[in-house]
Amino acid sequence: MRIVIAEDAVLLRVGIVRLLEAEGYEVVAAVGDAEALLAAVEEHRPALALTDVRMPPGFRDEGLQAALKIRERFPEVAVLVLSQYVEERYAVRLLSGRTRALGYLLKDRVADVDEFLDAVRRVAEGGTVLDPEVVSQLLVRQQGDPLERITARERDVLVLMAQGRSNAGIAAALVVSESAVAKHINGIFSKLDIPPADYDHRRVLAVLKFLNG
Repeated sequence: MRIVIAEDAVLLRVGIVRLLEAEGYEVVAAVGDAEALLAAVEEHRPALALTDVRMPPGFRDEGLQAALKIRERFPEVAVLVLSQYVEERYAVRLLSGRTRALGYLLKDRVADVDEFLDAVRRVAEGGTVLDPEVVSQLLVRQQGDPLERITARERDVLVLMAQGRSNAGIAAALVVSESAVAKHINGIFSKLDIPPADYDHRRVLAVLKFLNG
């Protein structure tokens, strides 16, 4: 799998490149700013673009803006965004459109090699991955919302759904049966008024509807 990386911190950029190459991925470009990221994606058409949020020259949201442009111009390219801190508005902006093959993680996750590589794989395969800390903060912000009808256990399930976990993965994390997970998910669909449709699509809609309120 061909990957393009954009990260202005040289040591972190080199570290991610080595980590991915050791896993067998081909890093075709590793750049330090958003403009170079867009040029590299256009030239190489990678399977995945991995980018920081805050990039030169302004260190505001240049990387996020580049990610949004990649989603628009190159819909076949999966995008994984890394952020130093939980920035809710950026997560919401990124997730406000098509969510297939999309991820938003805190940089701290890179230190957990297995978790980071699993996120890369799942996003490249078309999944949606959200950092659990981002989800947790968004859930706290939603207290007092009409969506309070979601139970505490259903919130737990939603957090794991947002991380891209399968029913089996959710069951293992919560130490419950898969049938119990399926029951919770159906309850979530019902409470959020999500009509019958493609199952994976309904899962994404449930997460987005809950986080966006």
